[in-house]
Amino acid sequence: MKYPIAKTAEVAEGSMKSYVVNGKSIALACYNGNYFAVDDTCTHEHCSLSSEGFLEGATITCGCHGAQFDATNGHVLSLPATVSLNTYKTVVEGDTIYLDL
Repeated sequence: MKYPIAKTAEVAEGSMKSYVVNGKSIALACYNGNYFAVDDTCTHEHCSLSSEGFLEGATITCGCHGAQFDATNGHVLSLPATVSLNTYKTVVEGDTIYLDL
């Protein structure tokens, strides 16, 4: 099912924001003009990636213990996390970003 999650102006290049969609906390990141959606909760210690972490390039770094993930595919890039993030397809129509759950 496709859910409207945000307007493109809400998520600037190189940033990420948290949204709750259908009961799930989602981190929406903008990298290289594209929007990527992953679980907002770090798989290591359950910290919010969007509010406690940061995005640098396509790398999401958790602010709690430094685990890193690839925003484009959710894969773990560095310990202490060992489990990848779930990813969700995004579609931009006009100025609205939709999330496919």
